[in-house]
Amino acid sequence: MICDDTFARQWLLTLLECDDVVMSRLDRLIAMLAIENDRQNLVAKATMSQAWQRHVVDSAQLLTHVPRETSGANWLDLGTGAGFPGLVIAIIRPDISVTMVESRSRRIEWLSTVVEALGLQNARVAGSQLEAVPTFPADVISARAFAPLPDLLKLSARFSTPDTVWLLPKGRSAAQELDQLKGWDHMFHVEQSITSDDAGIVVGSLLGRRTKGKQP
Repeated sequence: MICDDTFARQWLLTLLECDDVVMSRLDRLIAMLAIENDRQNLVAKATMSQAWQRHVVDSAQLLTHVPRETSGANWLDLGTGAGFPGLVIAIIRPDISVTMVESRSRRIEWLSTVVEALGLQNARVAGSQLEAVPTFPADVISARAFAPLPDLLKLSARFSTPDTVWLLPKGRSAAQELDQLKGWDHMFHVEQSITSDDAGIVVGSLLGRRTKGKQP
């Protein structure tokens, strides 16, 4: 379990992609976040003293559930907010195209500023409600505290294919939300987060809505 920022940075260095350039960009991201967080409440202020653990590694751990052969993949991050996990994924994996969906204007401005400042040519901000984003096949779909699982699937299933990897950090509600999910054929399971004993990540694939009359 990653318990503080020192261990968080050490863990990141175990990822093959985390070279000096990547770590420098992540440093800049956290520095920019600290400044912007005084202007708007991007993340809980109490988490800033452990930003590497609570935000960077909490985002980067999702990559351990994605095959390394996903170079050139399309990653869709729903309700990206302050840019977690979207910005972190874009920094660590420049070979993946990351689309970050966010509807709040000040956060859209923040995300766009970071993308430009860090030169993230593989990152795009879709500044609108998810319903207005044109459909495209996503190789990976992530959502961190975006919506309850049934609502999330209803809003975003149109982006999914049978091969899409879903990565949904759900905190302590992960198992309960998955147990209560009805009306969908899926191959989801819960993985333990490495940043919190209480947190789980819903991981897997979505096959579609259940056919009428099929038992849950």
